[in-house]
Parts: sequence; C-alpha cells; structure tokens
Amino acid sequence: MEVDELECLPRLPRVAVCGGTHGNELSGVYLVRELLKMEKKVTKEEEEEEEDERVSVVMVLSNPRAMLQCRRYVDTDLNRCFTRATLNGPVSDVAPYEITRALELNRMLGPKGSPAAVDLVCDLHNTTANMGLCLIAYSDCDWICLHIFKHLQREMPDVPIRFIHFDVSSKESYSLDSVGKHGFAMEIGPQPHGVVRSNVYTAMRVGVQNMLDWVRFFNSGTIFEGGFVEVFSMVKHIDYPRDRETRTITAAIHPQLQDRDFCLLHPGDPLFQTFSGETLPYKGKEPLYPFFINECAYYEKGIALSLARKRRVMIPSIRVQTEQEQESYVQEFTSEEEE
Repeated sequence: MEVDELECLPRLPRVAVCGGTHGNELSGVYLVRELLKMEKKVTKEEEEEEEDERVSVVMVLSNPRAMLQCRRYVDTDLNRCFTRATLNGPVSDVAPYEITRALELNRMLGPKGSPAAVDLVCDLHNTTANMGLCLIAYSDCDWICLHIFKHLQREMPDVPIRFIHFDVSSKESYSLDSVGKHGFAMEIGPQPHGVVRSNVYTAMRVGVQNMLDWVRFFNSGTIFEGGFVEVFSMVKHIDYPRDRETRTITAAIHPQLQDRDFCLLHPGDPLFQTFSGETLPYKGKEPLYPFFINECAYYEKGIALSLARKRRVMIPSIRVQTEQEQESYVQEFTSEEEE
C-alpha cells in the first residue's frame, strides 16, 4: 500500500452506542443513561449543525434484565449470541433470554450484514484487567475503526489506548458490535464488576465523545491522513492449571505478571503460582503480549489470559465519498450480499 493512497468511504449517518451488554459492567450503563438524558436537551448549536455533519446516534441499553440484577447475564452471555447461525436459527418459546434479546437488537440495529444495518456500533465494556482503553474489532483493515483508534490516541495522550484484533470471520463473529457495518468494543479497565470508578467512567465518556466528534469530522469531508498504527492480534488463550479429576484451578496468575497487561511475556517468565507456592513458567515458543490477565468474567470460560502479537499496520488516508461514489458503493455492496 502506498503511503499517500487515499480511500473514499461511505458516510456514517447512523451510529449506535451500546451499554449494559454485560449488566454488571457499569461504566457503559451509566454513560448510556447519561447520554439518553442529554439527548432530550437539543442545543441551538445542534439545531444549526450542517446537514452533512449530522449524525443520528442511537443509545441502547443492551441487556436490561441483567442490568436490573447487576449480573453479567441472566441465562447466557449476550455478547456471544450474534453469530449468523444464532441470529438466523429457529427460536423456541423457552429460548434463553439473551437469545431473544439478541434477535431484538439485530432487528433494531441490523440486520447483520445488510445495507440496512447501522453504520457504526460502539459497544461499551469494562474489564477487571489492567488494560487501559482498548478498541477490540474483528478486522485489521477496517479503516474507519483504525482511524478512530488513531484519533483517540491523539486526543487522549494521558490514557493508554490500544487496538486488539480478533481474527474471526463475519459469519462467526459473535459480539454485538458485529451487527453494524463497522463496529468495535470499547473496553476499559481496571474496574471491578458491579462497581463504577470515576476515572474509568470519565475515560469512557471522553472516548465516546471523541469517537462521535471524529464521525462528524469525517462526514463533513475532513481528510484524515494515513500512517502506521500498532495492532495487537490475538494468538491464543491460556487456561489456569487444573486438577485432572475435579477441574478446579490449582494456581493463580503469578504476582510478577499480575496487572502487567501488554508487557512482553518471554518463554520461561513466571506465568502461574500454584496454591502450594510453586512457580510455573510460560512455555510458549515465542514472546507474546498478554492481555485480559486474570479477567474475573473469564474464569467460567477457562481463560486465565490471552496472548497477542504486536504488528505495525499501514492505514491509508481517507475521506468521505461524494454522492456519486456513494451510489456506486451501495450497488456494489448489494451485489456482494446477493452473491
């Protein structure tokens, strides 16, 4: 890719900001509630905003039943319910609540993979891991998401901001953000589940505001220069050591690794400390970057931490399409979906 290459991309007239997909991750819950209150106060500046800059922002409280109970989910993890197989499959009267809710959200924000889907989904999450602010996406060549990431890094220099890439196909992508034409999870921590910390909430609020500002700039015709960005591509998950018979864990994250998300882990470095005091080293063949270290919600999923490779990705300069270019894009998008 040439450094000075310019990509022309469709406008982003509809954006969804979702909180409470996990009902006990409270920064997103309280932020979306606040945004819903602010939505009722349309300012004179917003009324006079240029039509080309205007963005329709849909605020969604994704899992209201789990929020009421301050639990991650009621029956099953909502953020694993958005594969095409689940969304297009049969649903019985006794289906888990989150399956039914996923279908409702897909009708509201999708359908997934269709021209009618919202242009961008930003799904808000908290982690108990020491990860700062991360954008998590399924593509490492979605120039919209990567430029938003670059913009957040520039506008929020005091917050560690990283981009995590999960190499999963559109068909198998499973989270709420995959319903939009573009989408990512905004994951911020550390914050205990069921708790809201002011500094974490503030970082999320500023991150969302900067994201929406970027969309308005883009829609107004601003050209965003390309360049290199760092991307952490997920390689694998590592489970805790377990008793062969009972399957209960027999070790915890080693103290030298705890809270050191995105610090390079070399073969031989301490990984776990058994409950009897023995150190278990990392036995991988290459140095990798750990993240989601000791995430509370992942004990049930058998994940002690995830490992990633860090890469430099070249992103092109971008601008919004003209009306003529937009019409050609819609025809091309529709033809691809029909195939």
